Amino acid sequence: MTTDAGTKAEGARGSVDARLRRGARPATDSAQPPSATSRPPRVAIIGGGPGGLYAAALLKRLNADREVTLWERNAPDDTFGFGVVLSDETLGGIEHADPVVYEALRRDFVRWDDIDIVHRGVRHTSGGHGFAALGRKRLLQILHERCRSLGVDLRFHAEAPHPASLADAYDLVVAADGVHSATRETYAPVFRPQVAGHRCRYIWLAADFAFDAFRFETAETEHGVMQLHGYPYAADASTVIVEMREEVWRAAGFDETGEQESIERCAKIFSDALGGRPLRSNNSAWTTFRTVTNERWSHGNVVLLGDAAHTAHFSIGSGTKLAVEDALALAACLEEQPSLDRALAAYEEERRPVVASTQRAARASLEWFENLPLYVGQPPRRFAFNLLTRSRRVTHDNLRLRDPHFTEAVEREFGCPPGTPPMFTPFRLRGLTLRNRVVVSPMDMYSATEGLPGDFHLVHLGARALGGAGLVMTEMVCVSPEGRITPGCAGLYTGRQAVAWRRITDFVHAQAPGTAIGVQLGHSGRKGSTRLMWEGMDEPLPDGNWPLVAASALPYKPGSQTPRELSRAQLTDLREQFTAAAARAARAGFDLLELHCAHGYLLSGFLSPLTNRRTDAYGGSLDRRLRFPLEVFDAVRAVWPQERPMTVRISATDWAEGGTTAEDAVGIARAFAAHGADAIDVSTGQVVAEEEPEFGRSYQTPFADRIRHEVGVPVIAVGAISSWDDVNSLVLAGRADLCALARPHLYDPHWTLHAAAEQGYDGPGVLWPAPYRAGSRPPRTGRTDAPKPRLSLGG
Repeated sequence: MTTDAGTKAEGARGSVDARLRRGARPATDSAQPPSATSRPPRVAIIGGGPGGLYAAALLKRLNADREVTLWERNAPDDTFGFGVVLSDETLGGIEHADPVVYEALRRDFVRWDDIDIVHRGVRHTSGGHGFAALGRKRLLQILHERCRSLGVDLRFHAEAPHPASLADAYDLVVAADGVHSATRETYAPVFRPQVAGHRCRYIWLAADFAFDAFRFETAETEHGVMQLHGYPYAADASTVIVEMREEVWRAAGFDETGEQESIERCAKIFSDALGGRPLRSNNSAWTTFRTVTNERWSHGNVVLLGDAAHTAHFSIGSGTKLAVEDALALAACLEEQPSLDRALAAYEEERRPVVASTQRAARASLEWFENLPLYVGQPPRRFAFNLLTRSRRVTHDNLRLRDPHFTEAVEREFGCPPGTPPMFTPFRLRGLTLRNRVVVSPMDMYSATEGLPGDFHLVHLGARALGGAGLVMTEMVCVSPEGRITPGCAGLYTGRQAVAWRRITDFVHAQAPGTAIGVQLGHSGRKGSTRLMWEGMDEPLPDGNWPLVAASALPYKPGSQTPRELSRAQLTDLREQFTAAAARAARAGFDLLELHCAHGYLLSGFLSPLTNRRTDAYGGSLDRRLRFPLEVFDAVRAVWPQERPMTVRISATDWAEGGTTAEDAVGIARAFAAHGADAIDVSTGQVVAEEEPEFGRSYQTPFADRIRHEVGVPVIAVGAISSWDDVNSLVLAGRADLCALARPHLYDPHWTLHAAAEQGYDGPGVLWPAPYRAGSRPPRTGRTDAPKPRLSLGG
């Protein structure tokens, strides 16, 4: 039987090899169209890393008659790095798909629960995390043995034939050829890859002893901050990664040192972590991480897997984990779907959102380490919490479940009274003390008549004030009729409007005591004279348009009205419109005023180089672009009561090439803070129509975090913050002082009250209105569990 199987395999291989010997195909040739069956009898795999090997083993195990050939240009035991970490989720998938591989892995795994963070000589340990690791070479050995036992044809020291030739000769080509994938480059016009570089250099090393935890350690050297990532992968060995910003790496002279000298210097810098032990390498070299994404993962019968399709920074997890999970999904889809094209589409549909989520978390983690110098001034325990929650995958709530003692210690250091979640601690801005950290974000309602707020606004804002937030913000309230976005926008350009707003602020103060209400003042600029949002967002009115003004005569998008560039005289008039509106806002009883300098409206239009093309004193450098917004701020601050705070909302990036950058945002925030802004409300985008935002959970928070730490000004974070766990995590880590939520408050006006109830909190940080007090506990629901048997008999 064995001989027959081997003979059949050799014969099949010969026929395929003969087809391959026809010659390399040019790179412009297309891959073969997918076959009618989703269970390809002949499979070629390019790349002998864990992902390629595991895909080979699975595909052969699912069909013993399938011919699977794998090419790897390196030797069998060549590998980058030393250890690999796999999650329980990944291991569970392996266990169900191939118990033989799982059992072999289980015997060699090193397991531990703790993470040690060492900062400024103080170590804090957080437990309950659960890790499993083993050596990369041992992982490869296990997969080699499994592939050989199943009859996979492994070809080492062998360059794979051209992908087009493989696509012609085989039914399926799996490209697992890594971050530098030649297959991906061959079909780049189809896959449309993007490769992004980053700001840190790192080197992958090892130590001949086992750390007793996942260890992170910082070293503040004369050249800058360096960091160590270390974890055990065997009973007597650990992976050690040393990382630092490019400029630190150069200042320390690592760009001019050889491999051995680099190793010795790293061992000396982190001698405490290593206990004076040496480090060793595996042809290690300093490198920069590259994030790989692709618009498509398959082309004809060629499919990308693992690092060829995507990469995620090592600080969030193993690329091996993602590659193994890719292999599991690909094999399953090939079994489940009726055709190859359906199978490859299903594979990508299943894996893409998982990978995208992982890459977002990895990007957040990577950028946290890139910006490590911002955080070294935090107290060690809070620094540790910040590090643990950097990717937003570990949060305050699940860290409290994993290690309640550590989390409670962080809360005490932060100042949380016993039993008080961080979001329900007070925060002071000038003469205003907010009872909690939740802000109802400004949301345009487009429901005013001639700028006059009515019953809708009373109910809308009043309901959210009764809902427990510390601060409720109005929509952008316009300073002139021409400054409205739509005919439905509210204003503060008449005394009658001020009286109508007073009715609302009086209701909030009387019926929701302890809740503050703030007004956001703004002018639409070039984004005005448009339809109501639900009638066509940013679309010009069909008739009755009013003339627009802006920093420069640039329409917002094709088909939009072209504004007039503001003259010096008009700038003075506008400044007076803002001050008159601010004075009315003070008389109307608002507790806080926010100047809207974001989202492409008039003042934002001065700040962005994409919308400000002026050649006078109000255009050009950032300082000159800031000039008019700062003039308006100063004028408003002069008439706004001194005891009441003023904030400024900015767009920290335009999400467009040539626009405002994160560095510019720091400069903008610093300028407003120097002029007396009490906090910066950090949003992004909506400045130009051609923006390409990078959406994701809490996606704007890193901009607020950076401004808070570089400028030293309080910040309001906003943007896809949707859960009370997010708010607790951001506030406790020191990434934000306040969190503004918009859509969650449209979904649930009592979002803050419900957050308190769900956390079992009933303290001064939130107040249930007396008529609502009976609803402060979730209502009971019908019983869903079946009655247990009264009597059980063993059989």
